[in-house]
Amino acid sequence: AGLNQNFVVYFEWDKADLTSQAAAVIDQAVANITAGAGCAPSAVSIAGHTDTSGASAYNAKLSQRRADIVSSALVSRGVDATLITETAKGETDLAKATRDGVREPLNRRSVVEITVQ
Repeated sequence: AGLNQNFVVYFEWDKADLTSQAAAVIDQAVANITAGAGCAPSAVSIAGHTDTSGASAYNAKLSQRRADIVSSALVSRGVDATLITETAKGETDLAKATRDGVREPLNRRSVVEITVQ
């Protein structure tokens, strides 16, 4: 019963709190996993990202906060915290290439990959 789940949570500019839309995405992902009877996550990786506006050192911290809040949201919905690995990508791994200093909504995200066994 392997149903791997990948999803992306988007953030407002310079924010690391979950929008209601982001929370709904997380709800749906967790529901999809728990719906597979007998399936449990075996690994969860969360990568936090930012756009290129702001200093890169600041963005590294912001991307960490974005990974943290998604991790907390998953744990509060019953995902085992010990399965979660986080990475902070800052502005180094853009979903949409932009020049430096650009506010790009697609780049303000946390990418979550849940491996189910």
